[in-house]
Amino acid sequence: MLKRIQENTEKYTLELTRIPSAVETDGETEIARHIFELLKNEPYFQEHPEQLFLQKLQQHSTDQRRNVIAYVKGGNGEHRKTVILLGHIDTVGIEDYRDLKHIANNPPALEEALKQMTLSDEVKRDLESGEWVFGRGIFDMKCGVAANLATTLEAARNPDLFNGNVIFLGVPDEEGNSAGMLSALKLLNAIRKKDDLEYVAVLDTDYMTSRYEGDENRYIYVGTIGKLLPSFYIVGKETHVGQSFGGLDPNELSSELVREINLCKDLCDVADGEVTVPPITLKQKDLKQDYSVQIAKSAHLYFNYPTHASEPDEVMDKLVIKAEKAFNQVIHRLNDNYREYCRMSEIPFQNLPWKTKVYTFDALYRKLEAELGDKMKQRLAALKRRLDPETMDDRAYSLAVVEEICKMNPDSDPMIIVYFAPPYYPHMYINGKDDRERRLLEALNNSAAKVQPKISEPLKLRKFYPYISDLSFCSVTENQDTINKLITNMPAWPEKYELPIDEMRAFDVPVANIGPFGKDAHQFTERLHKPFSFEVMPELLFETIHDLFR
Repeated sequence: MLKRIQENTEKYTLELTRIPSAVETDGETEIARHIFELLKNEPYFQEHPEQLFLQKLQQHSTDQRRNVIAYVKGGNGEHRKTVILLGHIDTVGIEDYRDLKHIANNPPALEEALKQMTLSDEVKRDLESGEWVFGRGIFDMKCGVAANLATTLEAARNPDLFNGNVIFLGVPDEEGNSAGMLSALKLLNAIRKKDDLEYVAVLDTDYMTSRYEGDENRYIYVGTIGKLLPSFYIVGKETHVGQSFGGLDPNELSSELVREINLCKDLCDVADGEVTVPPITLKQKDLKQDYSVQIAKSAHLYFNYPTHASEPDEVMDKLVIKAEKAFNQVIHRLNDNYREYCRMSEIPFQNLPWKTKVYTFDALYRKLEAELGDKMKQRLAALKRRLDPETMDDRAYSLAVVEEICKMNPDSDPMIIVYFAPPYYPHMYINGKDDRERRLLEALNNSAAKVQPKISEPLKLRKFYPYISDLSFCSVTENQDTINKLITNMPAWPEKYELPIDEMRAFDVPVANIGPFGKDAHQFTERLHKPFSFEVMPELLFETIHDLFR
């Protein structure tokens, strides 16, 4: 049985890779239908068509993309324990392949073309070794989907050999906005309720790679990293460049925020000895539209902020402190420079008028609500009617709301407004706090111990899958007060962006990632290590599933 799963993992990896399925293209729809038809032709699903779903996404009525959900009852259908095998069927785009775009999904042709190119020594060695296969999405994550598909088909063909149930879940849009996973939760909750199932784990098979140069370890992850997008709207004070000390340049405040926050080790989030990378800027710009000799009035920036254990309100508190410190430092430096300028120019000095003002979005909203009442709400509602939530970028929508709030503010002094923009990915910290988590940790350790003697590379269990994934939406660990603080500081919620918090809280399943090994995800040298990915990874998945069914 395991041998067939391993062989079919390789077969379906190559088959699915040949179907281009870049996010937000028709390929996402095509690959979903391909997988659905493959499953539909199985005798098990012909006998049980009610257990196979091609689910429409809920987010937009015009969206043709679909989830594929296949539910196999093990034994004679008497088991409650159920494992969900998760994989995303979309990939990133192929623009990085440039002149090789037409063969990005054709591994043999791509590999022949790559042999004619100037590549790094490492890529050349892998290309010539015969142990690696190249192609867009083959690593991230057609191989993982193939392993899930092969395992599900084996369960469908031999249900008596499975002491539990298997659900295959193939979702689009993971590389985008996770619309597939967010839509799947409602149906998965309904299946569980209808058949009185016990969901014991969600096992993702997304990619796994080295953590550092020379790293020989292979990793299994339990839990997943989270992500926030803290954003800053900075109001300065305009002045003519010939009177430069007469204003406050928002770019200087913005730059000081970057100095305080960007790659700041103190903002790494640590749990169980595992450390996130520190925050890093994703955008920084002033909002001046045209050239003139007047300095900018406002600026905007946001950061990628990974989390392991810190909740949104804790992150907000830290960033407000950072913003206040940055503002104070700018004022102090400006006064020092102005004092020296006055001395050099032989003119009287007096301290510049700026005072540190930092608000969270929620605090500013409440302040203006108290001052302006319904007038503010009506103006905001009018703005939101003018904006197009279907096509507008989530970050741009958020910024437009914050700008409108600031236009209504009677206080025109320089200030910094701190808020959250989409997306939000909750972390999942699996530390053995209940029987389900302890059982998952035990199963993963048991499967690793069983497989380890067969391979030379050390298998290591780590607590957080380190890349943003759909695993984030398998539970809500935050209490309602924390969620409310997130929502009230997220200007796009709910008109432009929201998460199905109730469905996530109801779903509440511990998660792990058992992925194939490869290199260079999202690069044109993306490649998959065949021995580990076609042999070891499917066995780890197989053993974990059966251990969970004990």
